[in-house]
Amino acid sequence: MTGTVHVALGERAYDVRIGEGLLARAGAEIAPLLKRPRLVIVSDETVAEAHLATLTQALEAEGIGSAALTLTPGEATKCWRELERVVEWLLAQKVERRDVVIALGGGVIGDLVGFAAAVLRRGVRFVQIPTSLLAQVDSSVGGKTGINSPAGKNLIGAFHQPSLVLADIDVLQSLTDRDFLAGYGEVVKYGLLGDAAFFEWLEDNAGAVESRDPAALTHAVTRSVEMKAGIVVRDETEQGDRALLNLGHTFCHALEAATGYSDRLLHGEGVAIGCALAFELSSRLGLCPQEDPSRLRVHLREMGMKADLADIPGELPSAEALYELMGQDKKVVDGAIRFILARGIGEAFVSSDAPRETVLGVLRDGLAGR
Repeated sequence: MTGTVHVALGERAYDVRIGEGLLARAGAEIAPLLKRPRLVIVSDETVAEAHLATLTQALEAEGIGSAALTLTPGEATKCWRELERVVEWLLAQKVERRDVVIALGGGVIGDLVGFAAAVLRRGVRFVQIPTSLLAQVDSSVGGKTGINSPAGKNLIGAFHQPSLVLADIDVLQSLTDRDFLAGYGEVVKYGLLGDAAFFEWLEDNAGAVESRDPAALTHAVTRSVEMKAGIVVRDETEQGDRALLNLGHTFCHALEAATGYSDRLLHGEGVAIGCALAFELSSRLGLCPQEDPSRLRVHLREMGMKADLADIPGELPSAEALYELMGQDKKVVDGAIRFILARGIGEAFVSSDAPRETVLGVLRDGLAGR
């Protein structure tokens, strides 16, 4: 069973297809977009080994030729050097403005390839085929593309919407438990920011989601994409409502920088911890009940996820140093750090009014628990 979420952005509108078996049908799904029967694929070595043959066979079945480039897996690939490599390879493949580039992989590949497509010939079309839960529910939808800088995460990039997203639920079965659960951090975020009923559904169906039941996964991915699409349509370039999608990310990006963008902390793990810290901060500011951060942590732990600073291996810098790293975040406006806070589960809002000492208190207590 396959469903469709339409991202209604006028001339830049596109569909997100969600369901089982989409990779094996990718040729038929993509063929209507093509001006000529040829495209190029960029992936990483791990994903390519698992899924590239299925994709190329699906394309061949529709008479579509392809060439593929595979990159090293990991966050470090989102850099200037690899961007240059991808763009020069696309030029060597004689990719024209009417052609289509496929990003086959998780969030790193989607962000990098999307940015390459945005700058190549001032913009070529691309298709997202996200192979991680995190990419399916978040990074593949909405047109944010980019790379990291030593100064911070995702500070270099462009808004460039895909022409199609194919979220195949089947590929999630090949993820490691850790990668799968990291993606779940973004799923939880959607319930927390704007749909208390969805968060309650996640609590009630934790076992089915954790065991990767296809029907449960399809619902979780579809609802997440529906929520993201609705916010993106209202605020494509993050001038207002779209900032809500950054719930947990101000803390998360500082923690990722502090851990060197390494395997010590995956992005979705940082999001989960960041959401817990954002609710803890909201509680201390008297915005939401004290029970809410506790309820969130209980659910994360039920899913076997990281929920606190104490769950991050290795040394972390001081609370003051983490706060300084937050100041490098893209969401800083006029020097003030913008936090996504909450009046309760499902009631998030944007605020620049979190006192420094209160934030430091949350961080200090979290570090003391290590």
